[in-house]
Amino acid sequence: QVQLVESGGGLVQPGGSLRLSCAASGFTLNNYGIGWFRQAPGKEREGVSCSSLLVGSTYYADSVKGRFTVSRDNAKNTVSLEMNSLKPEDTGVYYCAAGYIGYGSCGLTTSAYGTWGQGTQVTVSS
Repeated sequence: QVQLVESGGGLVQPGGSLRLSCAASGFTLNNYGIGWFRQAPGKEREGVSCSSLLVGSTYYADSVKGRFTVSRDNAKNTVSLEMNSLKPEDTGVYYCAAGYIGYGSCGLTTSAYGTWGQGTQVTVSS
């Protein structure tokens, strides 16, 4: 069964940090693009970052550039999103997603991804 499971969300004060993990089962992430998306209440789902794992490149949305970092653990078939200097506007449900791209480029459109995790809540508030 192809599945993605996120973990690591929670409540954090502005300026704080959280680390989200996305564990894949039923397939190997190596040939895939991995996207991180978030959705705030009443807003559309927006792309935060995408990684082309075979190429080894990652793209970040301007709103998180310099604060968020994607990393990968091949042994655990897991991708993580390290979030620093968090702001209230970073609040939302965060999803990881996978789409087969091989050596291609990843993107931040939801239609590029066929497998989604269940989401994890991130709340940034004092």
